[in-house]
Amino acid sequence: MSSGKKFRTALENSNPLLIPGAINAYSAMLAEKAGHKAIYLSGSGVAAASYGLPDLGVTSMKDVLIDAQRITDASSIPLLVDIDTGWGSSASIKKTIQSMESAGCAAVHIEDQIFDKRCGHRPNKQIVKTGEMVDRIKVAVDSKKDSSFFVMARTDSILSEGIDGAIDRCGQYIENGADGIFLEAVTDINQYKEFKKNFSSPLLANITEFGKTPLFTQNELESAGVDMILYPLTAFRAMSSSAQKVYDSLFKDGTQENLLDIMQTREELYEVLDYYNFEKKLDEKYSD
Repeated sequence: MSSGKKFRTALENSNPLLIPGAINAYSAMLAEKAGHKAIYLSGSGVAAASYGLPDLGVTSMKDVLIDAQRITDASSIPLLVDIDTGWGSSASIKKTIQSMESAGCAAVHIEDQIFDKRCGHRPNKQIVKTGEMVDRIKVAVDSKKDSSFFVMARTDSILSEGIDGAIDRCGQYIENGADGIFLEAVTDINQYKEFKKNFSSPLLANITEFGKTPLFTQNELESAGVDMILYPLTAFRAMSSSAQKVYDSLFKDGTQENLLDIMQTREELYEVLDYYNFEKKLDEKYSD
Protein backbone atom coordinates (compact mmCIF):
# COMPACT_ATOMS: atom_id res chain seq x y z
CA MET A 1 0.00 0.00 0.00
CA SER A 2 1.37 3.42 -0.95
CA SER A 3 2.00 6.08 1.66
CA GLY A 4 -0.81 8.18 0.23
CA LYS A 5 -3.23 5.28 0.48
CA LYS A 6 -2.14 4.67 4.07
CA PHE A 7 -2.94 8.29 4.88
CA ARG A 8 -6.35 8.12 3.25
CA THR A 9 -7.13 4.86 5.03
CA ALA A 10 -6.12 6.34 8.38
CA LEU A 11 -8.34 9.34 7.65
CA GLU A 12 -11.29 7.13 6.75
CA ASN A 13 -10.87 4.98 9.87
CA SER A 14 -10.42 7.83 12.37
CA ASN A 15 -12.90 10.31 13.72
CA PRO A 16 -10.98 12.55 13.81
CA LEU A 17 -7.43 11.64 12.74
CA LEU A 18 -4.84 12.91 15.23
CA ILE A 19 -1.61 14.10 13.58
CA PRO A 20 1.21 14.97 15.99
CA GLY A 21 4.35 16.68 14.80
CA ALA A 22 7.56 14.66 14.62
CA ILE A 23 10.63 16.85 14.55
CA ASN A 24 13.04 14.09 13.51
CA ALA A 25 13.28 10.37 12.81
CA TYR A 26 13.43 9.32 16.45
CA SER A 27 10.40 11.44 17.33
CA ALA A 28 8.53 9.71 14.52
CA MET A 29 9.41 6.33 16.02
CA LEU A 30 8.12 7.47 19.41
CA ALA A 31 4.84 8.65 17.88
CA GLU A 32 4.43 5.34 16.09
CA LYS A 33 5.16 3.44 19.30
CA ALA A 34 2.43 5.47 21.02
CA GLY A 35 -0.08 4.22 18.44
CA HIS A 36 -0.52 7.24 16.19
CA LYS A 37 -1.66 6.57 12.63
CA ALA A 38 -0.10 9.62 10.97
CA ILE A 39 2.58 12.20 11.73
CA TYR A 40 3.56 15.68 10.57
CA LEU A 41 6.70 17.57 9.64
CA SER A 42 6.39 21.29 10.26
CA GLY A 43 8.25 23.79 8.13
CA SER A 44 8.63 25.96 11.21
CA GLY A 45 9.99 22.96 13.07
CA VAL A 46 12.58 22.22 10.38
CA ALA A 47 13.71 25.85 10.40
CA ALA A 48 14.03 25.98 14.19
CA ALA A 49 15.28 22.49 15.03
CA SER A 50 17.51 21.70 12.06
CA TYR A 51 18.79 25.15 11.15
CA GLY A 52 18.22 27.47 14.12
CA LEU A 53 16.21 29.86 11.94
CA PRO A 54 12.78 31.53 12.26
CA ASP A 55 9.75 30.50 10.22
CA LEU A 56 10.01 33.27 7.64
CA GLY A 57 10.47 31.33 4.42
CA VAL A 58 14.23 31.05 4.94
CA THR A 59 14.61 27.29 4.49
CA SER A 60 14.39 25.57 1.12
CA MET A 61 12.63 22.54 -0.27
CA LYS A 62 15.85 20.55 0.01
CA ASP A 63 16.14 21.45 3.69
CA VAL A 64 12.67 20.05 4.41
CA LEU A 65 13.18 17.06 2.13
CA ILE A 66 16.24 15.91 4.08
CA ASP A 67 14.27 15.67 7.30
CA ALA A 68 11.24 14.15 5.56
CA GLN A 69 13.36 11.39 4.04
CA ARG A 70 14.94 10.58 7.38
CA ILE A 71 11.50 10.29 8.97
CA THR A 72 10.00 8.07 6.27
CA ASP A 73 13.07 5.83 6.44
CA ALA A 74 12.57 5.37 10.18
CA SER A 75 8.78 5.10 10.47
CA SER A 76 6.07 3.20 8.63
CA ILE A 77 3.18 5.56 9.41
CA PRO A 78 2.19 8.16 6.79
CA LEU A 79 3.84 11.57 6.90
CA LEU A 80 2.13 14.90 6.14
CA VAL A 81 4.65 17.59 5.16
CA ASP A 82 4.42 21.38 5.26
CA ILE A 83 5.66 22.64 1.88
CA ASP A 84 4.90 26.33 2.53
CA THR A 85 4.03 27.99 -0.81
CA GLY A 86 5.72 25.30 -2.88
CA TRP A 87 8.93 27.34 -3.02
CA GLY A 88 8.33 29.38 -6.13
CA SER A 89 7.24 28.81 -9.71
CA SER A 90 5.18 26.04 -11.23
CA ALA A 91 8.41 24.17 -11.94
CA SER A 92 9.40 24.44 -8.27
CA ILE A 93 6.00 23.18 -7.11
CA LYS A 94 6.19 20.25 -9.53
CA LYS A 95 9.66 19.33 -8.31
CA THR A 96 8.53 19.64 -4.69
CA ILE A 97 5.56 17.30 -5.14
CA GLN A 98 7.56 14.70 -7.02
CA SER A 99 10.45 14.88 -4.55
CA MET A 100 8.17 14.49 -1.53
CA GLU A 101 6.36 11.59 -3.14
CA SER A 102 9.65 9.90 -4.08
CA ALA A 103 10.82 10.33 -0.49
CA GLY A 104 7.88 8.27 0.74
CA CYS A 105 5.75 11.12 2.06
CA ALA A 106 2.00 10.57 2.07
CA ALA A 107 0.62 14.10 1.95
CA VAL A 108 1.53 17.76 1.75
CA HIS A 109 -0.18 21.06 2.39
CA ILE A 110 0.48 24.12 0.27
CA GLU A 111 -0.62 27.60 1.34
CA ASP A 112 -1.95 30.81 -0.15
CA GLN A 113 0.52 33.26 1.34
CA ILE A 114 3.02 35.14 -0.82
CA PHE A 115 6.42 33.53 -1.35
CA ASP A 116 8.01 35.50 1.53
CA LYS A 117 5.63 33.85 3.97
CA ARG A 118 5.18 34.27 7.70
CA CYS A 119 4.11 32.03 10.54
CA GLY A 120 0.36 31.56 10.26
CA HIS A 121 -0.22 33.00 13.73
CA ARG A 122 1.78 36.20 13.24
CA PRO A 123 0.50 39.56 11.96
CA ASN A 124 1.01 41.14 8.53
CA LYS A 125 0.51 37.99 6.49
CA GLN A 126 0.08 38.70 2.77
CA ILE A 127 -2.24 36.49 0.72
CA VAL A 128 -2.03 35.86 -3.01
CA LYS A 129 -5.07 36.25 -5.24
CA THR A 130 -7.34 33.23 -5.39
CA GLY A 131 -6.40 32.53 -8.99
CA GLU A 132 -2.71 32.29 -8.14
CA MET A 133 -3.42 29.80 -5.38
CA VAL A 134 -5.66 27.81 -7.71
CA ASP A 135 -2.74 27.60 -10.13
CA ARG A 136 -0.53 26.27 -7.32
CA ILE A 137 -3.09 23.58 -6.52
CA LYS A 138 -3.51 22.57 -10.14
CA VAL A 139 0.24 22.16 -10.60
CA ALA A 140 0.55 20.19 -7.35
CA VAL A 141 -2.30 17.83 -8.23
CA ASP A 142 -1.12 17.34 -11.82
CA SER A 143 2.44 16.61 -10.65
CA LYS A 144 1.70 13.65 -8.41
CA LYS A 145 2.29 10.18 -9.81
CA ASP A 146 0.28 8.27 -7.19
CA SER A 147 -3.38 9.31 -7.33
CA SER A 148 -3.62 8.59 -3.59
CA PHE A 149 -0.97 11.18 -2.71
CA PHE A 150 -2.90 13.74 -0.64
CA VAL A 151 -2.64 17.43 -1.61
CA MET A 152 -4.15 19.74 1.01
CA ALA A 153 -4.77 23.45 0.50
CA ARG A 154 -4.05 25.70 3.44
CA THR A 155 -5.66 29.10 3.61
CA ASP A 156 -4.39 31.94 5.78
CA SER A 157 -7.17 34.23 4.63
CA ILE A 158 -9.43 34.21 7.71
CA LEU A 159 -7.50 37.06 9.32
CA SER A 160 -7.82 39.38 6.32
CA GLU A 161 -11.00 38.16 4.63
CA GLY A 162 -13.01 36.56 7.43
CA ILE A 163 -14.60 33.11 7.36
CA ASP A 164 -16.86 34.02 4.44
CA GLY A 165 -13.91 35.05 2.31
CA ALA A 166 -12.01 31.92 3.34
CA ILE A 167 -14.99 29.75 2.40
CA ASP A 168 -15.22 31.41 -1.01
CA ARG A 169 -11.56 30.65 -1.58
CA CYS A 170 -11.84 27.07 -0.33
CA GLY A 171 -14.67 26.36 -2.74
CA GLN A 172 -12.37 27.14 -5.64
CA TYR A 173 -9.48 25.24 -4.07
CA ILE A 174 -11.62 22.12 -3.73
CA GLU A 175 -13.11 22.54 -7.19
CA ASN A 176 -9.62 22.57 -8.65
CA GLY A 177 -8.40 19.39 -6.99
CA ALA A 178 -7.50 20.01 -3.35
CA ASP A 179 -8.06 16.79 -1.40
CA GLY A 180 -8.62 18.63 1.88
CA ILE A 181 -8.54 22.04 3.53
CA PHE A 182 -6.31 23.41 6.29
CA LEU A 183 -8.02 26.41 7.90
CA GLU A 184 -5.26 28.40 9.58
CA ALA A 185 -5.63 30.74 12.57
CA VAL A 186 -9.24 29.86 13.39
CA THR A 187 -10.45 31.82 16.41
CA ASP A 188 -13.97 30.45 16.90
CA ILE A 189 -15.21 26.85 16.83
CA ASN A 190 -18.15 28.00 14.72
CA GLN A 191 -15.78 28.77 11.85
CA TYR A 192 -15.18 25.03 11.43
CA LYS A 193 -18.93 24.43 11.56
CA GLU A 194 -19.53 27.08 8.91
CA PHE A 195 -16.99 25.42 6.64
CA LYS A 196 -18.69 22.05 7.06
CA LYS A 197 -22.07 23.53 6.18
CA ASN A 198 -20.62 24.28 2.77
CA PHE A 199 -18.24 21.40 2.05
CA SER A 200 -17.84 17.70 2.74
CA SER A 201 -14.11 17.73 1.98
CA PRO A 202 -11.78 16.69 4.81
CA LEU A 203 -11.04 19.58 7.16
CA LEU A 204 -7.90 20.02 9.27
CA ALA A 205 -7.76 22.02 12.51
CA ASN A 206 -4.34 23.28 13.53
CA ILE A 207 -4.28 23.21 17.34
CA THR A 208 -0.92 24.82 17.90
CA GLU A 209 -0.02 26.26 21.28
CA PHE A 210 0.42 29.96 22.04
CA GLY A 211 -1.22 31.05 18.79
CA LYS A 212 -4.52 32.56 17.70
CA THR A 213 -6.51 29.30 17.84
CA PRO A 214 -7.88 28.25 21.23
CA LEU A 215 -6.88 24.78 22.43
CA PHE A 216 -10.16 23.16 21.43
CA THR A 217 -10.59 19.60 22.69
CA GLN A 218 -10.89 16.61 20.44
CA ASN A 219 -14.56 16.22 21.40
CA GLU A 220 -15.27 19.85 20.52
CA LEU A 221 -13.56 19.52 17.16
CA GLU A 222 -15.29 16.24 16.35
CA SER A 223 -18.64 17.86 17.10
CA ALA A 224 -17.72 20.72 14.76
CA GLY A 225 -17.08 18.26 11.92
CA VAL A 226 -13.29 18.46 11.90
CA ASP A 227 -11.67 15.42 10.25
CA MET A 228 -8.01 15.95 11.19
CA ILE A 229 -6.43 17.54 14.26
CA LEU A 230 -2.87 18.75 13.93
CA TYR A 231 -0.50 19.20 16.89
CA PRO A 232 2.46 20.51 14.88
CA LEU A 233 5.08 21.36 17.53
CA THR A 234 3.61 20.11 20.81
CA ALA A 235 6.27 17.47 21.42
CA PHE A 236 9.08 19.73 20.15
CA ARG A 237 8.10 22.53 22.53
CA ALA A 238 8.06 20.11 25.46
CA MET A 239 11.42 18.62 24.44
CA SER A 240 12.96 22.07 24.06
CA SER A 241 11.74 23.23 27.45
CA SER A 242 13.06 20.06 29.09
CA ALA A 243 16.41 20.41 27.34
CA GLN A 244 16.77 24.01 28.50
CA LYS A 245 16.08 22.95 32.09
CA VAL A 246 18.70 20.20 31.79
CA TYR A 247 21.34 22.58 30.41
CA ASP A 248 20.58 25.10 33.15
CA SER A 249 20.70 22.43 35.85
CA LEU A 250 24.03 21.00 34.64
CA PHE A 251 25.57 24.44 34.62
CA LYS A 252 24.22 25.26 38.09
CA ASP A 253 24.54 21.92 39.92
CA GLY A 254 27.46 20.22 38.19
CA THR A 255 25.69 16.85 38.07
CA GLN A 256 22.77 15.20 36.29
CA GLU A 257 21.79 13.07 39.29
CA ASN A 258 18.76 15.23 40.04
CA LEU A 259 17.54 14.86 36.48
CA LEU A 260 17.43 11.09 36.14
CA ASP A 261 13.72 10.83 36.88
CA ILE A 262 12.81 12.91 33.80
CA MET A 263 15.12 11.01 31.43
CA GLN A 264 14.39 8.16 29.08
CA THR A 265 16.52 5.24 30.25
CA ARG A 266 19.08 3.46 28.14
CA GLU A 267 16.82 0.39 28.00
CA GLU A 268 13.86 2.46 26.83
CA LEU A 269 16.00 3.96 24.09
CA TYR A 270 17.22 0.53 23.04
CA GLU A 271 13.65 -0.78 22.90
CA VAL A 272 12.53 1.95 20.49
CA LEU A 273 15.62 1.49 18.30
CA ASP A 274 15.47 -2.34 18.38
CA TYR A 275 19.10 -2.07 19.44
CA TYR A 276 19.68 -5.65 20.52
CA ASN A 277 18.63 -7.12 17.17
CA PHE A 278 21.05 -4.79 15.39
CA GLU A 279 23.76 -5.79 17.84
CA LYS A 280 22.97 -9.48 17.39
CA LYS A 281 23.42 -9.20 13.61
CA LEU A 282 26.73 -7.44 14.16
CA ASP A 283 27.89 -10.21 16.54
CA GLU A 284 26.89 -12.87 14.00
CA LYS A 285 28.77 -11.09 11.27
CA TYR A 286 32.03 -11.14 13.19
CA SER A 287 31.62 -14.59 14.73
CA ASP A 288 31.97 -16.34 11.37
